[in-house]
Amino acid sequence: MASNSFRGSKRGRHAQANHDVGDFNCSLKELRSLMELRGPEGIARIQECYGDVEGLCTRLRTSPIHGLGGHADDIARRKEEFGQNVIPPKKPKTFLQLVWEALQDVTLIILEVAAIISLGLSFYRPPDAERENCGKAAGGVEDEGEADAGWIEGAAILLSVVCVVLVTAFNDWSKEKQFRGLQSRIEQEQKFTVVRGGQVVQVHVAEIVVGDVAQVKYGDLLPADGVLIQGNDLKIDESSLTGESDHVKKTLDNDPMLLSGTHVMEGSGKILITAVGVNSQTGIIFTLLGAGEDEDDDEEEKAEKERKKREREEKKKEKERRKKEKKEKKDKKDKLDKKSKSQDGAGVEMQALNSDDEGEEKKKAHPKKEKSVLQGKLTKLAVQIGKAGLFMSGLTVIILITLFMVDTFWIQGLPWIADCTPIYIQFCVKFFIIGVTVLVVAVPEGLPLAVTISLAYSVKKMMKDNNLVRHLDACETMGNATAICSDKTGTLTMNRMTVVQAYLGDRHYRVVPESDLIPGKVLDLLIMGIGVNCAYTSKIMSPEKEGGLPRQVGNKTECALLGFVLELRRDYMTIRNEIPEEKLFKVYTFNSVRKSMSTVLKNADGSYRMFSKGASEILLKKCCKIMTASGEAKVFKPRDRDYVVKNVIEPMASEGLRTICLAYRDFPPVDGEPDWENETDILTGLTCLCVVGIEDPVRPEVPDAIKRCQRAGITVRMVTGDNIDTARAIASKCGIVHPGDDFLCIDGKEFNRRIRNQLGEIEQERIDKIWPKLRVLARSSPTDKHTLVKGIMDSTVLEPRQVVAVTGDGTNDGPALKKADVGFAMGIAGTDVAKEASDIILTDDNFSSIVKAVMWGRNVYDSISKFLQFQLTVNVVAVIVAFTGACITQDSPLKAVQMLWVNLIMDTFASLALATEPPTESLLLRKPYGRNKPLISRTMMKNILGHAVYQLTVIFTLLFTGEQIFDIDSGRYAPLHAPPSEHYTIVFNTFVMMQLFNEINARKIHGERNVFDGIFKNMIFCSIVFGTFVIQIVIVQFGGKPFSCVGLSIDQWLWCVFLGFGCLLWGQVVTTVPTSRLKFLKSAGHGTQQEEIPEDELEEMEDLDEIDHGEMEMRRGQVLWCRGLGRIQTQIRVVNAFQDTLSPYEGLETPESRNSIHNFMTTPEFRIEDSEPQIPLIDDTEGEDDAPTKRNAAQTLPPPSTLATLSSTPNQNNNAVDRIIPLYKESPKTGGIPQSAALPPRPGSPLHSLETSL
Repeated sequence: MASNSFRGSKRGRHAQANHDVGDFNCSLKELRSLMELRGPEGIARIQECYGDVEGLCTRLRTSPIHGLGGHADDIARRKEEFGQNVIPPKKPKTFLQLVWEALQDVTLIILEVAAIISLGLSFYRPPDAERENCGKAAGGVEDEGEADAGWIEGAAILLSVVCVVLVTAFNDWSKEKQFRGLQSRIEQEQKFTVVRGGQVVQVHVAEIVVGDVAQVKYGDLLPADGVLIQGNDLKIDESSLTGESDHVKKTLDNDPMLLSGTHVMEGSGKILITAVGVNSQTGIIFTLLGAGEDEDDDEEEKAEKERKKREREEKKKEKERRKKEKKEKKDKKDKLDKKSKSQDGAGVEMQALNSDDEGEEKKKAHPKKEKSVLQGKLTKLAVQIGKAGLFMSGLTVIILITLFMVDTFWIQGLPWIADCTPIYIQFCVKFFIIGVTVLVVAVPEGLPLAVTISLAYSVKKMMKDNNLVRHLDACETMGNATAICSDKTGTLTMNRMTVVQAYLGDRHYRVVPESDLIPGKVLDLLIMGIGVNCAYTSKIMSPEKEGGLPRQVGNKTECALLGFVLELRRDYMTIRNEIPEEKLFKVYTFNSVRKSMSTVLKNADGSYRMFSKGASEILLKKCCKIMTASGEAKVFKPRDRDYVVKNVIEPMASEGLRTICLAYRDFPPVDGEPDWENETDILTGLTCLCVVGIEDPVRPEVPDAIKRCQRAGITVRMVTGDNIDTARAIASKCGIVHPGDDFLCIDGKEFNRRIRNQLGEIEQERIDKIWPKLRVLARSSPTDKHTLVKGIMDSTVLEPRQVVAVTGDGTNDGPALKKADVGFAMGIAGTDVAKEASDIILTDDNFSSIVKAVMWGRNVYDSISKFLQFQLTVNVVAVIVAFTGACITQDSPLKAVQMLWVNLIMDTFASLALATEPPTESLLLRKPYGRNKPLISRTMMKNILGHAVYQLTVIFTLLFTGEQIFDIDSGRYAPLHAPPSEHYTIVFNTFVMMQLFNEINARKIHGERNVFDGIFKNMIFCSIVFGTFVIQIVIVQFGGKPFSCVGLSIDQWLWCVFLGFGCLLWGQVVTTVPTSRLKFLKSAGHGTQQEEIPEDELEEMEDLDEIDHGEMEMRRGQVLWCRGLGRIQTQIRVVNAFQDTLSPYEGLETPESRNSIHNFMTTPEFRIEDSEPQIPLIDDTEGEDDAPTKRNAAQTLPPPSTLATLSSTPNQNNNAVDRIIPLYKESPKTGGIPQSAALPPRPGSPLHSLETSL
């Protein structure tokens, strides 16, 4: 692997050539080959070449304790020598490529062809035959000058096509730019902790260099490769690189190699950075995947590609054979032939996306990823409208040609003259152009544009409201949210912990006691225990502003204890300086199984002392002694424990305090060295020092935010690791539960008891009995959180189906964040793993920002509906006018170029104007729409049809009696190439004016009367309406022949504007009619339900990662033109730029975002299973600061029978989970062994196979 990839990197070649050994006694090549070794081989290489890790530090001119000096020139030299910690991004599409893509639109191609034919024919003159001989319609041209101007229409159409293409390309380009901006913004937020000049500092990931000493802790995503200097209980999830789901324990003795792109799942430590950017293991893989700058294809790689291609083709044939067999059974042979032909071409392309190496298993394992709710509805609607438009345009052309033939050859009785053929063709082309313009107006290309603009605009504005959106469609899904499952710590509370009460020496202090009230021996033990048994990354810093609160860095619970030490007028730093982290004998870091943290120190006489801290009711069960007021330890009986729980812990908890117990234990030298791996024996016989009550005040803005959520029809549930009394107290302070309400507050143990049957399996019916009333789930494990979220989402008890948002910050929240419809990760307290699994990052960790996200989400939905209401009115009117006009007068009243201008107004400009409406508080006064709510409600249908009636009446009145009203010449029945008439100009002008005023009507879709409400808050809207008006004046007065317009007088203009203004007045009339009375109105634009899809079509879509509703409609219709809607898909695909599903590399970010190591693996392998049943698993205390659960070493799921036996093992403890819990969605294809939607690929992933093959 090394040799291939090494050639693939410019920097690699350069380094090899010039610096075998430069300023440093260590070359890039050496380090790179070192990092490719694992375990014992790596240790052997380090010992052989450098002696030990310190020797390597010396060669790299760095210190394992003080790190680099941090001088700018040193850092720059290291970057030059060993490379920067960035992976060069894939080049974005150029503007010309985007123009070319926009040109692929089928309707535009048809128009271009028609315009070119029209241009060619306009220059043709019949040689001798008099034009009169070719029928009335062809004659009557006044002079040659006019006839020469026949080319203008063709040219004008071409010009307008150019405009449409440029506008589309520009939109795509700006979207791409916005996504890149967003991506770089996400990257800039990523920092990592390194030691420089003896100080612990946070630097941007891109600033990390070889030789840096970095501190890693649980939840981190490693940004570069490194070698372990010192570690405490460090476990890494390397599944993203190796596909191994087990966690790898990292120690100096057995495996000190840490690789970029892997996740720290437990413990902490210090590492020496040895490879960054394209030279790290992740970077090497990226270079192979072609994300690097130059992709020198090695011969081997080519051979590899060939092999894969062959495999793909074989699989395709195999698949088609299977498909044929299935179809034959159903006797659909003829249909099948057509399909297999059409799919031959598409198949190859489709296969490429599916990276077939992963074999059939993977396809089965991944349930289909549904498209976002809104996109599904829109695609379906767009296809339906497109079909209707296609039908109408076809009909128009047929009727026009038939009428022309009947009139010329039958009524006028003319013979067919060969010389007249070009003129007849010219007529046919003219009719064809009219047909195509009807189609252009009917197809709503503006839909995807409106969605994109609306989402992109919302995402930009949401940044200001502290929502960093990672997946665009999460923004719109949030508008439909019906339930929010929120963490407590940091989201509902301020995450500024302080110790406010203590139980010390048999006394319960309501305020922190003075240090002289505490016996000296107890005080010394307390200070020592807190100093060493809190992670050294947690510390209290001086306040940023004068008179501000001291800053808490690191774990907030530990900061509270350190603050307690400071309040006792002692300094924890003196202890840490005496006992640096390297001298700690052993550390049992905190995780959700242990619920406690312990640190062992070795004394000079060979004895050991262990300090522990953890959830009070858990640690007290492990205590057999307690310190008294005299400073002596006395026996602590179960009776005493019950007294403490009843009189100290419960009162503290009922006030909303988190209780933590601090204890210690001595191991005398006479007993010999204990077995440190046997945690059950180690963590017993403790002596309790004290119990403290830590307060985390509720954020002041939270109760109001929750009230707004409840008013908006969203249920807020609190899922926390704290004990039930604390949780209930906080929930009532927040307003989640109100006294006297009939709601459930239960803990994880009770929750599991209620949802499981005798065999210990989770049953949906049981969950359905609990969740509607559940408001607080306390002492919950990550598994419980995931089970609850999945249970609510899969439930069908309430209509509409629930849309669930979840907040989380810990590594263990990953599965729930991934499972939920929208996952919110905390920007400040959240771990990298949680952020990677989330859809939206809350940059201020504040619950009220979630309410803002709901507002923006609902606003997106409403913006799309406003645009639809406007667009469909124009569509209906324009199509009917063009169709009837053409059939009655043999010419469309609205010319092709005019139609294109109308199309531009209503697509591009209107989508800009209506999609950028800012949200208002009133959005939170209604219930969520839910998944099945149609896009076009009955009220909107009433508005569309109501306005269409007014507009059609006005247009037809003008069309058939306009010449008498205005006393002008009639424009009807004009011959070919006739000059434009005032009559038709007035029709066109009035039509546009009505659209402009109707755009103002479209601002309200729920039947509000005041359509001007807040119009000046949206300057984009005002400027677009005004700008369109100005351009319209220019077109009419100076457009001339290309636009088929004639200048109008002031009177005529006033009439046009007045008739347009009538739309606003008519709007009030339409609003007055109650929707309930109009029984015939139907809603439109429902999403496709999975059940509606026929079985055989689901089979066919086996290869597709998404169920694309548009695709299905097309298959059913077999309409070739519908492929033109591919453009709609393409634009929607841009909207999907952040959705991993489109990535050919499962689990990787999309290629666009591959410019940071940090984005390497979207999520670690989430398999929640607990092991080591011998450790009593107990309720969660610091649930929100949890590390992940310990994983089982089992790589494969046992068959269901063993699962059942495993499940039935009795559970000694609360929510102890002594078996493997399948957190998976039932998948029909896998015969009952469930598979998880949250699982990234197993060892069968493309990356894995890529590594093995190389």
